Amino acid sequence: MRLTPDNDLTARAFTRLDARLTTEAERPVALALSGGGDSVALLRLATDWARSRGRSVLALTVDHRLNAESGGWTAFAAQAARAAGADWRGLSWDGDKPKTGLTAAARAARHGLIADAAREAGARVVLFAHTADDIAEADLMRAQGSTLGRVREWSPSPAWPQGQGLMLLRPLLGERRGVLRDWLSGQGADWIEDPANADPRFGRSRARQALVGAVPETPDAVRVGAGGRPTMDGEAMARVDRDIGARALAAALVCVGGGATPPRGARLQALTARLKVGEDFAATLCGARIEAAGDGVRVMREAGELGRRGIASMVLTPGVEAVWDGRFALRAEHPGWSVVAARGRLASLSDADRAWINRLPAATRGAWPVLVRDGGLAPVLAGEGVERRALVAERLRLALDETTHEDDLISATR
Repeated sequence: MRLTPDNDLTARAFTRLDARLTTEAERPVALALSGGGDSVALLRLATDWARSRGRSVLALTVDHRLNAESGGWTAFAAQAARAAGADWRGLSWDGDKPKTGLTAAARAARHGLIADAAREAGARVVLFAHTADDIAEADLMRAQGSTLGRVREWSPSPAWPQGQGLMLLRPLLGERRGVLRDWLSGQGADWIEDPANADPRFGRSRARQALVGAVPETPDAVRVGAGGRPTMDGEAMARVDRDIGARALAAALVCVGGGATPPRGARLQALTARLKVGEDFAATLCGARIEAAGDGVRVMREAGELGRRGIASMVLTPGVEAVWDGRFALRAEHPGWSVVAARGRLASLSDADRAWINRLPAATRGAWPVLVRDGGLAPVLAGEGVERRALVAERLRLALDETTHEDDLISATR
């Protein structure tokens, strides 16, 4: 049974876009375009909105190189974007593909490529065409053991560090796929049906089949919850309350740990439970160390994780900002500087630098960045003409819904 086309779809989409995006701006709004029905509907709605609001749209299509037909799909997406009045850029996931975890790897690659292209174009927001059906499918998959995160209307890019300062907006989360396709049919528009959507080898396809005929619930805003928000403790550490919610704790751990994937599932729930019962302990999760003693709970980078991950020396290119360990952005004016972990080099610091770094908790001192000039043996905390910017606080601000609009992102860069 086909759904009745919804004449109010455009008005609802415009309302959601107006609530998050600025108008009369030179920077484009980026849009992830696969060529499927959901993304083509979003493309048409977004370009109509942009024309009426003085904006431009940059559509980004990723060819994962996983299907013999992908070249044709990319060409279709390019034609659809240009016909709708959007700029278009094709991206490609090249190289060897993993034998296991292919779906997750493809998703990570897609987000990374889109984040790089969006930031290069000056965009601060990327539109994605997730629907109410996607929420229901993800909920079912999590109930069956998947570690998929919850889909939110407004959330940071999951790519890190490529996605720093970049937000994702999903203005169609309250819509059904059938409504979007009926709306497209009414416009005489075409779209691609990816055969993988019906392939039972994939968890998403199995969930989609299991939910045929079900009516998804209206998505609610996902709030941080009890226990409030983490607070910064210096440049790169945080403090949390004992009754902190799982989502806020996960955000603190991934941001302080500098990684890309927040912790989920049993380990996160167990850690939250230990905090709530008042237990004193030290534990490591997501590359971060959490130390709970009395009322004080501190989250810091675990220095031992840098050794296990083999964080190598990073040469700084003059005038180019580089992100080290996902926590610090560094820019050098002159050649010859490299950044390394303090681990194994603490005794080589000057007396003044060693006195400063000793103010940090012992377990995290080795995770601090130090600078070496022209391959020298004596590291320093600060180098001449080298600017260091901590990323943890800004990343936490985005992860915990402290920005609600594109203007917040733009003002943060001025």
